[in-house]
Amino acid sequence: MPFSGLSLNPNLVRGLKDLGFTRPTPIQADAIPPALAGRDLLACAMTGSGKTAAFLLPILHKLIDRPRGTTRALVLTPTRELAAQILEDLNDLAIHTPITAASVFGGVGMGPQEHAFRSGVDVIVATPGRLLDHFRRPYAKLAGLEYLVLDEADRMLDMGFLPDIRRVLRHLPPRRQTLFFSATIPPPIAELSREMLRDPATINLERRATPATGITHAVYPVPQHLKPSLLVHLLKKGDMHDALVFTRTKHRADRLAKHLVQHGLRTERIHGNRSQAQRTEALAGFKSGKYQVLVATDIAARGIDVTELGHVVNFDVSNVPEDYIHRVGRTARAEATGSAFTFVSPEEEGSLRAIERMINRRLPRVTVPDFDYAARQEARLEVPLAQRIAQIRARKADERARASANAQRRAADVRRGTTHQSPRPDGHAPHAPGGGRGPSRPWHGRRKG
Repeated sequence: MPFSGLSLNPNLVRGLKDLGFTRPTPIQADAIPPALAGRDLLACAMTGSGKTAAFLLPILHKLIDRPRGTTRALVLTPTRELAAQILEDLNDLAIHTPITAASVFGGVGMGPQEHAFRSGVDVIVATPGRLLDHFRRPYAKLAGLEYLVLDEADRMLDMGFLPDIRRVLRHLPPRRQTLFFSATIPPPIAELSREMLRDPATINLERRATPATGITHAVYPVPQHLKPSLLVHLLKKGDMHDALVFTRTKHRADRLAKHLVQHGLRTERIHGNRSQAQRTEALAGFKSGKYQVLVATDIAARGIDVTELGHVVNFDVSNVPEDYIHRVGRTARAEATGSAFTFVSPEEEGSLRAIERMINRRLPRVTVPDFDYAARQEARLEVPLAQRIAQIRARKADERARASANAQRRAADVRRGTTHQSPRPDGHAPHAPGGGRGPSRPWHGRRKG
């Protein structure tokens, strides 16, 4: 069935045609009709399946002819990147409509977001934490809300957002249509869905978490210390034109990105310690081709939508099997194709076996014939734990020694009847007590007036 057969507003169908979409994906075909009918929805949908349009299209359809000036729809997402991506998709779908929307997330100023609340944009796409920040202000009222979407609910659980979600719900009207999307339905998510939904239509709840069918998987067994060299080798050999590379920690992401840049590869990184401006620039640069490689932590496993992304590299094997699905789901989106390479060291074999059990298949192993697996370590991405502890202890000891020396100096000054004075801002010595400005007045500079 084409989109034109789903009873959507013609202006939405026109927007879909502009984007090159004529037929709905399975999740869209299953979700749009009951959502248009006003049913609550509980859908288990994997990343890359087209679920964003599955919840946006029925809401946009209902908002097109409504009066402007009241926020009637709220989409909750776990990450800033996903919120920005949903807003971009919404604006693309609604290009031929009067619908307005705004994103609300941390790391950027609250002023434009406050304006969105005050002006009553039709749709707000928000992360829970920043939304709660606004709810503390009198202008942030959503009394006219009619539609609520909870996207990537299981990721919200992983990130500890469930208490925040329950706090958000207290600010929303109880009578609303709620669309609930999650890649997996663990018990806490099932409980939350029962609290939020009324007689929902259910989709794919029996589905096992599996990667998209268009992904080619490969496992590269390699010693931990040779992972950076293997990645450089594959990139320079031309086996990967572009790559989204996932690391276990922020510090490994920083060091790996630096290593790749030192080898002449256009690289940027994205993780929680980067400012929102830096994260936005990194993602935009990767999408435009400015950067060949984007190194990321799992903060980016959901929310990065890059057209025709060729390769995802699991530089570190994910400890949580489900995270493998979300990482590799950044490629082969919307029924396209892509490759997922996983570098596995001997100590990571257990995590890899857990992934293979989850997806019910053994992933093929690959050995690169012209790579030196006996080479010496070229780059150290992790400072050994013992060394990190020794560095921390040395820094603390130095701080204690300096504090003790300062205390002894102050005590000596008191015994001599003097106090330590810092130089004046203009570089001259300060006036001695009793020198020209009274016996006890400190120097404050020239008074005006």
